[in-house]
Amino acid sequence: MNTRLEALTVGRVGVDLYPEQSGVPLAGVSTFAKSLGGTATNVAVAAARLGRRTAVLTKVGPDGFGDYVRQALAGFGVSPEFVGTAPDLLTPVVFCELNPPADPPLLFYRLPIAPDLTLTEADVPWDVVEDVPLLWVTGTGVCTEPARSTQRKILQRRARRGHTVLDLDYRPMFWSDVDTARAEIGWMLDHVTVAVGNRAEVEVAVGTADPDEAADRLLARGISLALVKKGADGVLVATPEHRETVTPQRVEVVCGLGAGDAFGGSVINGLLAGWDPATIARHANAAGAIVASRLACADAMPDAGEIEELLSLVD
Repeated sequence: MNTRLEALTVGRVGVDLYPEQSGVPLAGVSTFAKSLGGTATNVAVAAARLGRRTAVLTKVGPDGFGDYVRQALAGFGVSPEFVGTAPDLLTPVVFCELNPPADPPLLFYRLPIAPDLTLTEADVPWDVVEDVPLLWVTGTGVCTEPARSTQRKILQRRARRGHTVLDLDYRPMFWSDVDTARAEIGWMLDHVTVAVGNRAEVEVAVGTADPDEAADRLLARGISLALVKKGADGVLVATPEHRETVTPQRVEVVCGLGAGDAFGGSVINGLLAGWDPATIARHANAAGAIVASRLACADAMPDAGEIEELLSLVD
């Protein structure tokens, strides 16, 4: 049996608490459902659900939620081997408000700093960084030190080997200002092979929200594949040789959270499978649509059969 790791994601982890009552403010919620969360973590789970051998490099606190993170990862088939512990910090908790369901507001409890932003060189499995077929990093991972310097060194050591993917993952509450975010995320673009983001995220990264112009600027930085998510207008898939827009999947949205992470996990699967870019985007679109029609993130990630079923309905 081949147990070699196929994908390593780096970055955010947390415990998501989802209201079990939709369309009401947090003050009106009476019960919550607990789920594993955090972009890098959810992406690893999504890829594992599609049969990929994944791990996440992150950190938690020495508390019950940290224990839950490790147990949940193992339950989803994601290796918890590289989940460290920040002894003086708490595992982050995130509340979401399903109002509106398509784009729920988030309330992050990550102060004074989240454990995943305290990653240092000593936490990094450098042999894995160099050799794993796919490495996935995020924009949030460079919002502050020491994680910023650590992720920079990871990308320098990686040297654009294999598939090196940047999830632009811009959340303004983690940054002091847009200019800093643009400078730090922009630096990463020169060290990755694939970039994934929505209109708002590419605007932060390269200074324009126009998908085609953003794709031009991403490709000019040495990116070999740019995926610009355009919401209801689909996904722009751009390589140096070709570009096209892949149409979206139509679903009734229950909770928009996690859809982008499902998209990312499917992108990992497609890249590792050697699919053409448009096929990667179609499957990723379907994966995201399925999760948008469900409540929760990690627990809602689809398997390959569910994605194929949705695609067959459209075809």
